[in-house]
Parts: sequence; C-alpha cells; structure tokens
Amino acid sequence: MREFDLYPPMQRWLATYLKDKYKSADEIIVVDAHSERLDRVLKKFGVVQEEAVGVDIQIDVLGIVKKSGQFKLFFIEAKKTNLTLRDLGQLWAYCKLIDPEEAFLMTSAGLGSLNKLLNVYKREDLLDFGDGKRIKKMKVAVWNMQTNAPDSASMIPKL
Repeated sequence: MREFDLYPPMQRWLATYLKDKYKSADEIIVVDAHSERLDRVLKKFGVVQEEAVGVDIQIDVLGIVKKSGQFKLFFIEAKKTNLTLRDLGQLWAYCKLIDPEEAFLMTSAGLGSLNKLLNVYKREDLLDFGDGKRIKKMKVAVWNMQTNAPDSASMIPKL
C-alpha cells in the first residue's frame, strides 16, 4: 500500500465529519491536495489565504467550509509509517503558518515515537497551535483500515 491509497478514504471521512459538524455551511469542499501547492488549490475554490501565497505547502487532504463569505480550513497529513517527531513538526509548521480550524496527523501504522511523547510523557502541549488568542490542538490518530476512520481510542486529544 502507498500513502496515496489513504487519501480517498480520508477524504470521505473528513467530508462526513465536516457535514455533521457544520450543518449550516453554505459549501463544504474536501479534496486530495497533495500534488499541488496550497495557495493554488485554494484559488481554484475562490479562497485567498495570504500566508500560503508563494509558500511550498502541500496538504494531503484539504477541507474547506464556507459560510456567509467566510471560510475555515481543515488539514489531514497522512502517513503509512510509524509516526515521528518530524511528521508532527511538518504539520505543526503548516498550522503555525496557515492556522487551520483543525488539523489531523493520521497513520495506517502506529503512533511510533509520538506514543511515548504524547501518552507516556503527556506532552499534549506539542500539539498546540493558533493565533495566541485561541489555542487549538492538532489531532493525532491511527487510521483504521477496516472502518476507514480514525481509531477513536488512539486519538490524541480525544475528539
């Protein structure tokens, strides 16, 4: 299996998650955005995020929720290997630059070295991002290949 194979089921999951959470949205868009820079993908859907312009950010699965001329972004970074601090750092950097509403790091393997940091040392502060006024947390989980959804027992922090 390739990482690319994770994108379609993750897209379907994110679309359902967003539709359930944002019932009054004008439009919900979920796309595989891994092969194109974020600013170019957003432009296709009429979204301008100045921080993304000219920056080489490529999100595996991107969600956009539009309502009343406003938008919220949702990121999924997919991995097929055990997670590492480097994987978390990649998503954290994207989150610090773009400040999505929510961001997920999901793997079809295991939590890897992040298990010790997040579950043993309880360092959930490593998941923090946001504009300073409102702290948000990236969510880390194991992707269940049978249910095509994140394993809720592995989700840190819990949804």
